Amino acid sequence: MKTKKLINAGADAVDEMLQGVLAAHPRHLYAVENMPRAIIARNGPRKGKVGLVIGGGSGHEPTFLGFVGKGLADAAAIGNVFASPPPDPIIACAMAVDGGAGVLFMYGNYAGDVMNFDMASEMLALDEIEVRTVLTTDDVASAPADQRDKGRGVAGNVFIFKAAGAACDLLYSFDDVERVARHANARTYTMGVALSPCSLPQTLRPNFLIGEGEMEIGMGIHGEPGVAREPLRPADAVTDELMDSILREMNADRGDRVAVLVNSLGSTPIMELYIMMRRVKSRLDDAGLVIHTSLVGNYCTSLEMAGASITVMHLDDELQRLIDHPCDCAMFAR
Repeated sequence: MKTKKLINAGADAVDEMLQGVLAAHPRHLYAVENMPRAIIARNGPRKGKVGLVIGGGSGHEPTFLGFVGKGLADAAAIGNVFASPPPDPIIACAMAVDGGAGVLFMYGNYAGDVMNFDMASEMLALDEIEVRTVLTTDDVASAPADQRDKGRGVAGNVFIFKAAGAACDLLYSFDDVERVARHANARTYTMGVALSPCSLPQTLRPNFLIGEGEMEIGMGIHGEPGVAREPLRPADAVTDELMDSILREMNADRGDRVAVLVNSLGSTPIMELYIMMRRVKSRLDDAGLVIHTSLVGNYCTSLEMAGASITVMHLDDELQRLIDHPCDCAMFAR
């Protein structure tokens, strides 16, 4: 059975979305001439500032392009749905934001993204633009604690990009921006649950199957298999299962501060997210952890997938300052 979408043609969906985004946010964004998938912040790049380029596949909005703006990412390279951008828009982004202090690439740890961003880095080196890369690996479900470098980058991108973007905006050195980005990633933990599949615009077919009354713990944002398929349980029990994994890996001390994100994977409504947030707060209280800031809503989606993820960033003084630093993006502001 085909799904229903408000699109014109599947092959045109990404480019028509980008046209709509630029029409809605002209104060924040523009596209490089003749390169419509290289989206640049109008007020971000400047001389002497490390440029921050993020990017990845479409279908996760507001990740990635929604976080382009003053104080956060300077540019985003946009790929097809759930597919890496090719090198050309990545290169265009880097050239547009290069202020002479270096360019940092940040994106989720997926093979296609790694290949194409690395190719772009090699080509930019020929133009004497220094590029460094920090991968996001916050997904607790996708790798053991002692192999964090193999994990996927998921909704924790929001906090990790935010910290790195603030460091860039504050004119940190290239070494310090890279240090902050790695530190932010190492202290960010995400765990998700899927209740139903999504469907790609080109196929209008579910991208995986899940039984009625089932949920999948740890499923990836492209439909990658999780760690357990179980009967659907009440919200508190599901939240507890996600929080158990996060708290076990985070290993925080009582009195420590955290930033929290309760994120919809696409079709899970705000009501259900706040029911989960209520339980997250209870669990953190029990652990003696203090919520410094919290976000609830659609921040890293998977088209219309039903489900949610919880992200906790283990703050220290520096990360707290960077998370609090002002930003003004197309779809996010502090």
